[in-house]
Amino acid sequence: MGTNAALIALGLQAEVMVLDSDPARLRYLDLVHRGRLRTVASNAYEVERACLWADLVIGSALVPGAPTPRLVGADLVERMRPGSVLVDVSIDQGGCFEQSRPTTHAQPTFRAADSVFYCVPNIPSAVPHTSTWALTNATLPYVAALADRGAAEAARSTPALAAGLQVLAGTLLRPEVGRAHGIPHGSGEEVLG
Repeated sequence: MGTNAALIALGLQAEVMVLDSDPARLRYLDLVHRGRLRTVASNAYEVERACLWADLVIGSALVPGAPTPRLVGADLVERMRPGSVLVDVSIDQGGCFEQSRPTTHAQPTFRAADSVFYCVPNIPSAVPHTSTWALTNATLPYVAALADRGAAEAARSTPALAAGLQVLAGTLLRPEVGRAHGIPHGSGEEVLG
């Protein structure tokens, strides 16, 4: 979501800064966009600096299987530019802004301090036909692999599918989910051999 938002903003001639904790992802974005956007290693100082500079902050932090970390506190929002907008696309996993709360398509925004928040969960539901086709096209190859070869063999031969498995042979494969809920977990390597 964050990469796509950055791409759209670049197309609108916006000055774009992307913060990420993954250096490989930042290098990839630098390479693909050839310096048209700024990439910054994410840490508390850089998040604060970016928020104080920005007119629009799009929060798309995600920790698979776990609640989203709170990256922007209410105290920082108070110091942001008046009229700044915060879009929390992480709201489905709890939101990455302290003041985020789910909104609806009918009433998508609310104000906090001098900023406007947009926190609609399941944003693709605004375009159900298009999002259904997109999801179907993206997932059909994996469904076919599962149907043709079974879960274990499909996971062994398709790394992207293996990375998406949550449970296999009765074993929870997501350590984040296990830790968050106090459930024992294993690894895909253990289960798949």
